[in-house]
This record gives sequence, C-alpha cells and structure tokens, in this order.
Amino acid sequence: MKNGVLFQYFEWNLPADGRLWEQLARDASHLAEIGVTAVWIPPAYKADEQADEGYATYDLYDFGEFDQKGGVRTKYGTRGQLENAIKALHDNGVQVILDTVLNHKAGGDNPERFQAIQVEDGDRCKDVGEPREIEAFTDFEFPGRGDKYSSFKWHWYHFSGVDYDNITGDKGVFRILGEGKGWSQGVDGENGNYDYLLANDIDMDNPEATDEMCRWGKWAMKTFGFDGVRMDAVKHIDHNFTARFLSVVRADAGRDLYAVSEYWSQELDSLTGFIKAVGGSTDLFDVPLHFNFYEASEAGEKYDMSRLLDGSLVMADGCHAVTFVDNHDSQPDSSLQSDVQDWFKPLAYALILLMKDGYPVIFYGDYYSICHHEEEPDGNVDDVREASPHRHIIDILLEARCRYAYGEQTLLFDHCSTVGLVRHGDAEHPGSGLVMLMSNGDEGSKHIDLGPEHAGESWREFTGSIPDTITLDENGCAEFRTQGRNVAVWVRES
Repeated sequence: MKNGVLFQYFEWNLPADGRLWEQLARDASHLAEIGVTAVWIPPAYKADEQADEGYATYDLYDFGEFDQKGGVRTKYGTRGQLENAIKALHDNGVQVILDTVLNHKAGGDNPERFQAIQVEDGDRCKDVGEPREIEAFTDFEFPGRGDKYSSFKWHWYHFSGVDYDNITGDKGVFRILGEGKGWSQGVDGENGNYDYLLANDIDMDNPEATDEMCRWGKWAMKTFGFDGVRMDAVKHIDHNFTARFLSVVRADAGRDLYAVSEYWSQELDSLTGFIKAVGGSTDLFDVPLHFNFYEASEAGEKYDMSRLLDGSLVMADGCHAVTFVDNHDSQPDSSLQSDVQDWFKPLAYALILLMKDGYPVIFYGDYYSICHHEEEPDGNVDDVREASPHRHIIDILLEARCRYAYGEQTLLFDHCSTVGLVRHGDAEHPGSGLVMLMSNGDEGSKHIDLGPEHAGESWREFTGSIPDTITLDENGCAEFRTQGRNVAVWVRES
C-alpha cells in the first residue's frame, strides 16, 4: 500500500478491563485522519484466562462470546464490541489485521496420559532419560461453546510437545511419542530444532490439526471481514504449513488478504530464507533493524550511524520488510525486552516513516502510553499509565509522510554521526519531496544537491526544531542542518 501505515493497537500491560474494542471504535476516525491505513489488533479470541493478552490461546472460535475461562469477554471486550470496532475502522477506510496465534494451545480442559521423552532445553534433538508415560492438560472440549462453529476437539496426538508432567511435577520440554510423531523440520535451527516454544505445541505434521486451523482461518476471515493476518511465532512453525494456511485462506476469501509474520531473529539470512521458503507469501517484521535502533540508542554518540541500516531486511528485501521501532515483545519488562531509548525514538520513527521502502508500524506504547506496575508501600501493585512523550513528533512525521514522502530516494549514510536521506518527490504529489537529517552527536549538516530544477527555492524545517529557512543556489544546492541528538525534516516553503 503506497505510503501505508500500520498501527499496532495494543501494548503488553493494557488493563484487563474489557474496554479496548470500545476505545478502538471511538479512535477509528482519528487514526484515519493521521494517516493510519491499517490497524493490527491483538489476539481477539479466548485465552487460558481472561486477563491473558491472548497469546496463551485456548479457543480460536471464541471472540468473547461464550462463558469460558473466567467469563464471556476476553481481556479486550466482547465479540459484539469487536465487531463494532471493525465496522468503525472499515467505515473510515482503515484495514483490520488480526494477530493469529497458531503455534500452540493452552488451558486444556482435562488431563490425558501419553508416552513422551524429555529433551534438553538447549538442544531439542537430544533426549534426556527414557520414554515414559506423562500427563498433561491436552484435552480441549470447549464446554462453554460446545460444537458451535466447529465440533473439533483437541487431544494429545494433535500436539508434538508439552512443558510439564502433571504426574511427577517435572518441568521441561517433553517430546510426545507415537506413530508419525516428532518435531517439525521446517523451523528455525536454534536449540537444535526450535519447533517447541511453549504450552501444548501443535503438531504441524498432523493433518487433522492443520486442516482444523485452515477451517478456522477461512471462518474467521469470512465471519469478521478481517483484511489480513499477523502470523505469530513463525520461526517455530513448519514453513510449509504457513504457506498452506495463507494460500487456503486467501483462496477462500477471494481477495488478497495481507500477511505479515513475526520471525524473531537478528539473522538476515534466516529472514530471507523464510521468505523464499514460503514463496514470498508474507512480509516479515524487520527485527535486525529494530536491534540496530536499540544498539544505537544504547551506545549514543559512540554508535557509527553510517551502519544503521546494515543487515536490515528493508535494505535486502524492501518489498517484504515491515519496519518498526518497538513492540509488545521489546517493551520494558517483556520477555524479549530490547526497548529503544526515548531520545532515539524520534530518529528511528523519522527513518521508517520517511524512507521509500518498508511498511512502517506505529506502536501503541509509543503513541499513547505504556502501563507500568509499581508496588505501593503496603505491598499492593498500582498500575501507572504515563502519556507518551513521542505522540507529537510521530504526528508531525505522519503528516510529512502523507504530504512529502514520495518519489525516488537517495540515502545519505556516509558519516559516523550525521546521516539521512532525500526523497525527490513525484508528479502525482505537487510540492512533494523532502530532506531528512539526524544526528546522534553534535549538530550536523550536509551539502546536498537537489538539481537545477530546484534553483532558488526556499526550504523550511517541518518539525519546528530549526526556525530558519534556507534558499537553494542556482544549481539547486544548499547546506541542510540538524540539531544534535535530533532529527530535521526539510520541505519546500510553498
């Protein structure tokens, strides 16, 4: 989507008050006004408990409709409230992308016994001890929903691994044994084989299980009118299933549903290899670029800014790169915490929003707020929500993206501190084009040649960080500046 912007509309610590869908419905027109073209919503179906964020998936068919696992609603609201939010977004021309968690299930209704063997956590290909009978909650009967929408029930043979033995209380990674059982091979090679992530790991080689998930995908897209999916944890899912799922669901929908997948790895070869393995059927989040932002923010002026794009997916395959600064996994106190320091976030957002390639994401926590849990003197925990200091600059950068970020691009990553880019504008957007500079050290500048067609033009700094205007000479050249540890966006005065 040309100059599209994806908004991740949740953060890890949102209150479990069932109000997110109502909030999203009220916010739909505002999101459209600032240039958001799609909203990525969290897992919207029933988890193993009502307060769960949705990644401990219990029942994919229960979008807050049935009295299961602590109540009818999910953490975010009821099915009716979700449908109202989807309608409000669609009425404002904004797409809805569903977070889709197909790697595992949690919160089984009854225990089952089966043969399994424990494996080493650091090498899932190495067995520990001997095969034995263990017990785990792998029977999913969905008593609150019954057979509505699907009569399928999950049992131990639909899974490849679990993380505990209910008989002995032992915790670890247990590979389930049986005919045709084993770890999937089309997964990341970390830990020997990274099929198993958590909870009851779904066996992607079991046709009953994979057929049911494909049936669910078709039902969900048709029932709610989602415009695409965010595929969770694909490094742990056989890539053959991911490709099949997207193909089947798109064919049934009769439209080109969007897909972006989470492959949490800094290894560029792993990302490009996955894209090739699934035939380019999904975009991927640019995790290497996120870590470049993280490292740059930690190192300050010691970081070589000329390397900021090195090893990134957006430089290797811009058509499949979804660029982001932070998300729910990287935010403070999350399992993969690697949050970009506040001082660097305006620089990072300027890059992903103004560069030519990549599909940029705005994180809820950066635009609105992140909730912090603080312990009171009496031992109780109080949720403290602070307004984001970044909303103002993100709004400015979104406006710059909508008005000026068009045309061909020249990258200016040729200095250890001051770097940037030029967007040269196009005929479809009169007055478009911009110069973006940023510095992680002292004030910096670059002598930039925009061409004789720009001779004599007056340019101004769009974010308000520099009050002066500059005039290009007879050749269309000028010295463009940025303040230290800041970003500057220059556009034509008219």
